[in-house]
Amino acid sequence: MKTYLNPSQELWSTLAQRQTVSSADLNETVKSIFNDIEKNGSKAVKKYTQYFDGVTLDSLKVSETEIEKAVAEVPTDLKKAIQTAAENIKRFHQSQKEISKKIETTSGVFCWRESRAINTIGIYIPGGTAPLFSTVLMLAIPAQIAGCQNIILCSPPDKNGNLNPAILYAAQLTGVTQIYKVGGIQAIAAMTFGTDDIPKVEKLFGPGNQFVTAAKQYAQQLGTAIDLPAGPSELLVIADDSCDPDFVASDLLSQAEHGGDSQVVLVTNSEAIVAKVTSAIEQQKAVLPRQSVVEKALENSRAIVFDSIQQSIAFSNFYAPEHLILAVEDAENMLCFIENAGSVFLGNYSCESAGDYASGTNHTLPTNGFAKNYSGVSLDSFVKKITFQKLTSKGLQNLGPTIEIMAEAEQLDAHKNAVTIRLKKLQNG
Repeated sequence: MKTYLNPSQELWSTLAQRQTVSSADLNETVKSIFNDIEKNGSKAVKKYTQYFDGVTLDSLKVSETEIEKAVAEVPTDLKKAIQTAAENIKRFHQSQKEISKKIETTSGVFCWRESRAINTIGIYIPGGTAPLFSTVLMLAIPAQIAGCQNIILCSPPDKNGNLNPAILYAAQLTGVTQIYKVGGIQAIAAMTFGTDDIPKVEKLFGPGNQFVTAAKQYAQQLGTAIDLPAGPSELLVIADDSCDPDFVASDLLSQAEHGGDSQVVLVTNSEAIVAKVTSAIEQQKAVLPRQSVVEKALENSRAIVFDSIQQSIAFSNFYAPEHLILAVEDAENMLCFIENAGSVFLGNYSCESAGDYASGTNHTLPTNGFAKNYSGVSLDSFVKKITFQKLTSKGLQNLGPTIEIMAEAEQLDAHKNAVTIRLKKLQNG
């Protein structure tokens, strides 16, 4: 992890760069797989599953028997932990329900808004070396609260053609309706078009690597909505002398272990803190099973020293991290300066892992600087907001002349006439 001392603003763009794959090559791969699956359906999906995941499957759908067998394999203590996390996530997302308010904008003119669930959603759950069963909770629970009727789950199978038992347990617990052993670009394409086996969805959710992110963005071009651009995980920690270097190091490592394309950034006002955190990283990573993954991520990570914490926050806003930890004195008083971040953790005891698993907030968050213009997943992500209006006869009489004048000024006579005809009939009794 390279250290930078008081970099000028001209260097900020360079320091905020994430690791990327050549977009031309990536997009070409995505388009090729999408075209094949659109033409050949499940046959093509199985072909890519064999190619990328190294397993040949007769059936892509997870059977009830497979689910029952997997659920029985999940240790009791893990089941209890998942249940606790699920309750917290449910509690937090239920609080986001909107109570409809009917507003009388002009006497006799009533306007209001109501939520309606998206009927069929697809959730992508990363698997491989880190099967993210926690993401099932983060996506299926708010979908269930919102009232989504069909929750389709896709996740890559292991070499034996199975999904992680904890993923299946979490899916069963949260009301997922159908589960498929499909990962990567092919999963996103299958849910975009629909195949013989996998239903077409109306909106796609879930994090993934750069291939999955590119696939979701391409799906959006084809008319399937997505939650947000959620690629490789990232964390930025702002630390001052009040931080605990061991805590900071553990948080940086917790995100670095997600994958070699993850990125962590330490921003501080003290070179001494960088030295202490670096030393703690070396000690802690030595005992991590995923040490090789961590080291690869650290190669693309950095520590930056500014003169002040205010400058550190300014850089953080420029970087727009997925996760932001404020390991600084009076962290809550700094909130007013935070403009761009997916999710923020305050103080020495608010480890990022809490948000990843069980505090209640959602961990599906914008990455790669998209926190500047996207929010993380919430209950609102699973609904549409429909506006309603009702005009009484008095309401039309009160507002009608305003509409007529505006429509005439825009030379839209039919718009004006829709009001004029009504007003004349009201005048004629």
